[in-house]
Amino acid sequence: MSVPVSSDAELIAAHTNGDPHAFSELFRRHRDRLWAVALRTMRDHEDAADALQDAMISAFRNASSFRAESQVTTWLHRIVVNACLDRIRRRQARPTVPLPETGPTEPAVPRDAIAEQDTRMAVQEALAELPEDQRSAIVLVDVEGYSVAETAVMLGVAEGTVKSRCARGRAKLAKLLGHLRNPSADANVPDDAMAIRRREGR
Repeated sequence: MSVPVSSDAELIAAHTNGDPHAFSELFRRHRDRLWAVALRTMRDHEDAADALQDAMISAFRNASSFRAESQVTTWLHRIVVNACLDRIRRRQARPTVPLPETGPTEPAVPRDAIAEQDTRMAVQEALAELPEDQRSAIVLVDVEGYSVAETAVMLGVAEGTVKSRCARGRAKLAKLLGHLRNPSADANVPDDAMAIRRREGR
């Protein structure tokens, strides 16, 4: 039976020492945010699930390489981001055309819900237009709320590089999402879009 532990660092240590339950508990604690990062970066549920699985296998196997120079969450997020970027690069090298979806007609959706869904899709499509380095920085800083310093550690770059990538990404998003700038429509703008717009200085 595993010894109860509380901190993430203790769970990592317990895992490397052979505790069969420690890593599962660590993943359970952070899976929601890790999944959110993977999904927003990959923009596809199946690809995000695959990337997250790749990341967790890597973290499981390489837990002994963790150094307490950063938070465990920062280490985990860096692994997830890297797994996502690896899959994006492989996908770009082997582009595929998605098959049209078939199936029963979806039930009618209220107008407000449709507007919100359309806006959310517009934000996701705009993020998809960004180069992968800018998209990762925007997702981590503007959507997930990490600091520039934390994001720099996750991406393995200088803080100035993160700021530059965010600035360029926001400038491009401002053009792509210009049609969402009607203040009267803010009530229907999803949190992702509002976060990005606030970062633009609105």
